Amino acid sequence: MAQGYFVTGTDTEIGKTWASLALMEYFQQQGKVVVGMKPVAAGCEMLDGQLKNEDALQLQEQSSVDISYDLINPYAFLLPVSPHIAAKKENKKIELIRIKQDYQKLAALADVVVVEGVGGWLVPLNEKEDVSDLAVELNLPIIVVVGMRLGCINQAKLTFGAISRLGLRCEGWIASCVEKNMDELEANIKTLKGSTDMPLLAIFPYEEKRNYKNHKRIQIKPLNP
Repeated sequence: MAQGYFVTGTDTEIGKTWASLALMEYFQQQGKVVVGMKPVAAGCEMLDGQLKNEDALQLQEQSSVDISYDLINPYAFLLPVSPHIAAKKENKKIELIRIKQDYQKLAALADVVVVEGVGGWLVPLNEKEDVSDLAVELNLPIIVVVGMRLGCINQAKLTFGAISRLGLRCEGWIASCVEKNMDELEANIKTLKGSTDMPLLAIFPYEEKRNYKNHKRIQIKPLNP
């Protein structure tokens, strides 16, 4: 069975996909067969008669083997809103057991599976379960992407604490610069480094229009799958 990693974040639109692609590339450079998964995506568009998400398509493209879109992104919704609301609008329910079954299918095809969460750590997936519940169900090491902007220290420490209380292992965190000129960026990163034992794996630079192809120049600190 493959080693897996669960990529979560302190918010939405902060670089989780970029981090997932960088991690996939990191393991591929080690000769590993790697696949990506985005179990839940809201804000999809109709392509070839099927709702598809831009981020999930990037993960599909980066995967080492040819994987069907449905397996990479089993829950795709049209509206760009919280997934539990998007699912309700389409009279659907996100079920963790289905996601786990699809993850296991991917794990049988690869050495490493990188799973990208949706939104932040406590985003609701249905009436009773959040992204955190999915992480517990999959029981994978966590990698946290911190969107570097005003308020990030509070958001990051809340996320780190929530993960720790669930007894999940956090492999490390990534600082993703989402503001062009954040005041005291280095001081904020230093503060976060001092607030957790989890290693800083990478710093993603700011880009006006983020090009996922640029993830190839991001250096990830060593991980052991």
